[in-house]
Amino acid sequence: MVPFIKAHACGNDFLLISEEFAAGGHAKLAQRLCQRNTGVGADGIEFLERRTGGTWFLRLFNADGSEAELSGNGTRCVAAWLAFSGQGREVLLETHGGPRLCRVVHSNGTRFEIESAMGVPLITSHLVDIAGIGVVEGAIVNVGNPHFVIFVEADDFSFNGLSWQVLGEKICFHPDFPAQTNVEFVRVLTADQIEFRIYERGVGPTTSSGTGTCASSSAAIALRGCARSLTAIAQGGVQRLSWPANDVDMLLTGPAEIICWDAKAGDE
Repeated sequence: MVPFIKAHACGNDFLLISEEFAAGGHAKLAQRLCQRNTGVGADGIEFLERRTGGTWFLRLFNADGSEAELSGNGTRCVAAWLAFSGQGREVLLETHGGPRLCRVVHSNGTRFEIESAMGVPLITSHLVDIAGIGVVEGAIVNVGNPHFVIFVEADDFSFNGLSWQVLGEKICFHPDFPAQTNVEFVRVLTADQIEFRIYERGVGPTTSSGTGTCASSSAAIALRGCARSLTAIAQGGVQRLSWPANDVDMLLTGPAEIICWDAKAGDE
């Protein structure tokens, strides 16, 4: 048996498992446990390793078994668990996408509001040529992991007659992105509010994404003149992004909730 914690951030759900239980089989364990009908069900697994000096290192594996650099929502879920289990309300979490400093700003039982320093985004305009569809204009955004952001006008987030789910899959697996990419479809509602949908690499359509919020918001600020502090609305809920200047970290604030846990899961 594998002890685990389950948590979600705006419906984007994760299992938190100690690295020792992976035994080198991270991908197979993620594929098995993340299955919605035959496993526990999750978008991915955050494997936690406590290192010398009390620091934590996270490895993220998506539901399909692929490894990703990091997850903003997954990192926030880990920070919520560490706070809930009495291991600190401010924690620096190391990931393959760089360190992320998380701080609890409010809590109520198993529910937490957490601010995370998410690094400085790299934004580049890019055209993707899709066979049978044509050229899609957007922006490559790196926030520790890869994203492609498309600005849309339609209420249903469709683009040139294609649903965001269909087009998202085509772009995710496009040859321009040999390691695949997350894809966001963004509607600018006001100067300080956007709404988006996400096709997540290794998962498919998801209700929310922390790094997707950062990618969508920073692209809206840089390319659409939006305010440097704005609200981003996804299907799973609302997150807030502040990016005071181009050369400083974005600050992402959003919820995380502990759903269930095994008392042994947090033992080291």
